[in-house]
Amino acid sequence: MSATTPLARRTARSTGGKIAVSLCVVGAAAAVAGLGTFGTFTSSTSATETVNTGTVSIALGATGTAANRLSVTAANIVPGDTISRAVTLSNTGDQALATIVLNTTATTASLLTSDATNGLQMTIDACSVPWTEAGTAPAYTYTCTGTTTPVLASRPVLGTATALAVPAALPAAGTANLVVSLALPQAADNTFQAKTAVVALEFVGTQRAGTAR
Repeated sequence: MSATTPLARRTARSTGGKIAVSLCVVGAAAAVAGLGTFGTFTSSTSATETVNTGTVSIALGATGTAANRLSVTAANIVPGDTISRAVTLSNTGDQALATIVLNTTATTASLLTSDATNGLQMTIDACSVPWTEAGTAPAYTYTCTGTTTPVLASRPVLGTATALAVPAALPAAGTANLVVSLALPQAADNTFQAKTAVVALEFVGTQRAGTAR
């Protein structure tokens, strides 16, 4: 009996030691977890912002009417002749335009468009009211019963991004009553006979400057 007693005591002490160590580990983990727990107050609010973009759009009057004679062909011209065609340019968007430029290209080219000195020369004028049209097609003439404003001084017919002095820079829903004139200089010689040219006109409007909205 006395031989087994020390063994029993050693076993009891060893088991007790393991339990004690295990309890210490669990206790330490619980203490660490407790350090991350805090009480907080929070509050939030929200709102929505709606953003709509405007439209930039320009248009010419109906083709073949007094608001757009640009497609009417001029035939049998000679040096010293002038071809005049009315066109109404409208701002059909909801934003004012800062600038309007004109691009003119030759879809059919000849000396009439390639000779910058003796070939066709272009001018554009605006009237504060619609132009009064007279004459028989295609020989139209125009008079302004309001105020005439030069929009483009005489220059060779072809050009890129040519600035136009359009009255009031075309505000939203605004219109510009224009007459586009092409003149063949008196200095055009015999080399200009029996020539054909087709000129395409493109008006380009640019939005107003950005502002605080």
